[in-house]
Amino acid sequence: MAGLCLGRVNFLVVEDNAFMRLIIMNLLKALGVGEVRTATNGANGLEELQDYPADIVIVDWEMQPVNGIEFVKAVRTSDYSPNPFLPIIMLTAHSEMHCIIEARDAGVNESSWSSRCRHTPFSSG
Repeated sequence: MAGLCLGRVNFLVVEDNAFMRLIIMNLLKALGVGEVRTATNGANGLEELQDYPADIVIVDWEMQPVNGIEFVKAVRTSDYSPNPFLPIIMLTAHSEMHCIIEARDAGVNESSWSSRCRHTPFSSG
């Protein structure tokens, strides 16, 4: 089986946490994807989509002033959306069933749930 070539796949990462943005960008680059652009919240992400033909979006749920769910709804339903069928992956710590349903109903294609620890990785408490 031939290897998957991601060199022509462009990503937009919409994430307010600078450290998480960096991790996601580095993972995507290690996979050999095409261009990776970033936005710090949903509003910036929507602006970025106007000028950047992303093939896939990775978006966080918790952001201000426009959160991930609002971002997804705008991509799916806005008259200004460049691609209402754009694949969207949501990253979130919200693993409750009602949140999963809300993400699905907003138009999220795939979700990845993370458990973000409030402590630093090597703290004792």
